[in-house]
Amino acid sequence: MADTTNRLAGTCYLTVDGVDYLLVGDFSYKVSGVSRETLTGQDRIHGYSEKPVQGAITATIRDSNGLSVADINAMTNVTVVAELANGKTIIGANMWTTEQPESKTTDATIEVKWEGPSVTEN
Repeated sequence: MADTTNRLAGTCYLTVDGVDYLLVGDFSYKVSGVSRETLTGQDRIHGYSEKPVQGAITATIRDSNGLSVADINAMTNVTVVAELANGKTIIGANMWTTEQPESKTTDATIEVKWEGPSVTEN
């Protein structure tokens, strides 16, 4: 077996509710967290406000036979899992698609973005 100790990038495997999708590339993710805004007064910095921010997972997938763009658009409350080359597993729970996806026939690709309350990396 090849030693992959130093592998940082390259392969990525994507599933949604346990179904494999052909990942072309452009995979990215943002873990759930908080957004902070500094609160200033006329006299000094007063502190900050903090709000929750949704996590996001974005991927370009291949429009293969049997894949339905309408089904992707209808995704709500799905679990998105990605296994990265560096050993990380990205898990998005209770995700929904945003932005209506479209298929590009020149290379059979679809850009998909999921958002939700919980995106973690393990």
